[in-house]
Amino acid sequence: MDNLKMHSPNKVDENVAAIGKLFPNCLTEAKNEDGKVVTAIDFDMLRQELSSVIVEGNEERYQFTWPDKKKSILLANAPIAETLRPCREESVDFDNTENLYIEGDNLDVLKLLQETYLGKIKMIYIDPPYNTGHDFVYEDDFAESTEKYLTNSGQFDEEGNRLVQNTESNGRFHTDWLNMLYPRLKLAKGLLKEDGAIFISIDDNEINNLLRLCNEVFGEHNLVAIFPWQSRLSMQNDTDISSNNEYVIAYAKNRRQENRRLKETNVNTWFDEPSFACLPLPLNPDNYDNPDNDPRGPWKADPFDAPNIRPNLTYPIVNPKTGEEHWPPKGRHWRTEEKNYKKWLEEGRIVFGKSGDGRPQLKVFYNEKKLFGSIDTTWWTGEKCGTTTMGTKEQMQLFDGFAPFDTPKPVKLIKQIISLVSRTGSDDIVLDFFSGSATTAQAVMEKNIEDNSNRRFVLVQLDEATSDTSQAYQNGYYSITQIGKERIRRAGKKIKEENPLTTADLDTGFRVLKLDSSNMKDVYYNPAEYTPTMFDTLADNIKEDRTPEDLLFQVMLDLGVLLSSKIEESMIAGKKVFNVADGFLIACFDANVTDEVITEIAKKKPYYFVMRDNSMASDSVATNFEQIFATYSPDTVRKVL
Repeated sequence: MDNLKMHSPNKVDENVAAIGKLFPNCLTEAKNEDGKVVTAIDFDMLRQELSSVIVEGNEERYQFTWPDKKKSILLANAPIAETLRPCREESVDFDNTENLYIEGDNLDVLKLLQETYLGKIKMIYIDPPYNTGHDFVYEDDFAESTEKYLTNSGQFDEEGNRLVQNTESNGRFHTDWLNMLYPRLKLAKGLLKEDGAIFISIDDNEINNLLRLCNEVFGEHNLVAIFPWQSRLSMQNDTDISSNNEYVIAYAKNRRQENRRLKETNVNTWFDEPSFACLPLPLNPDNYDNPDNDPRGPWKADPFDAPNIRPNLTYPIVNPKTGEEHWPPKGRHWRTEEKNYKKWLEEGRIVFGKSGDGRPQLKVFYNEKKLFGSIDTTWWTGEKCGTTTMGTKEQMQLFDGFAPFDTPKPVKLIKQIISLVSRTGSDDIVLDFFSGSATTAQAVMEKNIEDNSNRRFVLVQLDEATSDTSQAYQNGYYSITQIGKERIRRAGKKIKEENPLTTADLDTGFRVLKLDSSNMKDVYYNPAEYTPTMFDTLADNIKEDRTPEDLLFQVMLDLGVLLSSKIEESMIAGKKVFNVADGFLIACFDANVTDEVITEIAKKKPYYFVMRDNSMASDSVATNFEQIFATYSPDTVRKVL
């Protein structure tokens, strides 16, 4: 029997828990004044999260650290002055597709997506460098602008890519890999929905460090599972032990929810199980019966208690027939909170044995259970999830007999992961920011056909050069992005040819966006540097080589409008006008905009209207601008570039 606390709640504990939810990496273990080890806040780390400069600290504590860790946090939080430019000529079905293929450094791209895709991504899958001693890692800038850093450090390769080979002899073997991945994971977390999850492929080299990284970024309690994946079936003959498996680790954005499943279903998730659903597998109907003729169909009685002790799930339950009070068995708790128990009792989902004289049990209905599917296991065989050999064969089928990548992930593996998270019929967004050969895109398209869904993919890949001795190079593919885009084109075409009756509405297109410097000019001069001849060039703050569509996509990024949104162009009084997401955003970047143009746009009542700062035809138009909107659409948010 527990003693009453006899004191008010400890607000410090509540505050520590609140900070830990926002910044899991700031939670640590330290001794209090009584010498007892307690959960504490790493104030040096917290100050770093809230600082735009590096914070020094010397306090010793249990923690996972490495050289430049604080700098990598600073790097994740630092702003950038870049944008994404559309590339119609390399896209497929640009005007109608909702898929994205983004070329550029994934760290910068993840920063640009923070506003637009914050909390919108259902699933992230990445296959980062495994740090085998031969992999290339991103050489990130901890102090200077990207351009200045790369110029000074000489870290361009022959194609201008910011990659360096991470060898065991460089003295920073693990450090460079950790500094590369840590800020990217921190940014990725913010993009996930509250019920979203991230899956990461890795092998033995860095799995321990990867788990520690993810424990800091996502919280140790959000670890879903470590899946050993049988990546090869054949035996290696050049070693004592044949390494036939890799790993996929899975973390949820928020595992501490009433429904701890990763995937929603089409029924109310009224029961709480410490597991998650996968592909629907057959259930044995013989285990279900309907002795009380429940209109919901056959059911079976499951125990109402669960392992471990949680105070909020420990309360008395009174048998309504006998009046007997029941508590969870020793070392266990009830399956849900008391308010949910009362709701389920009213709904007739609670029984007290066959005679009504026993302990509480939960009615589990066959028709609802089968929609969740059976519980998956953590052992993923090659038969179940494919192998790298299968991934190679899939590439050869698409690329006329040759495989551009050596050890690609099979489509079957990514489809298995999608099945764990995304329910049938969904329009979830799947992100892969180490997209490589674009297996994820093909998996999303195939999975959409299989379960009649409309999932969308966002792929990010650095424009990394292929080796001049590779098969890809010999076949005319000089960069990884060339391979990725071509694979999506060919896979989409193949899927439609093989499924002509069910692919009429399948989205096999993609918008190509490329990371570039801001569309705005750098016009920072000292007063003494200004000359009369400069005034004309400074009158326009937009770079000369940028198109109206370039400006539109930067505006969409700044205003948080999905980059896959429908874009319609029209002419109003001779001026090009963009209508994005059915009137949510209207923009006009032409010069000499008249009252007539402004009036017609205001009548459409957009949520946002954007134009260039100096594009009004006259002072009279500028004077009338606010009055026109006040008359026709006073709630429109007006902005200028």
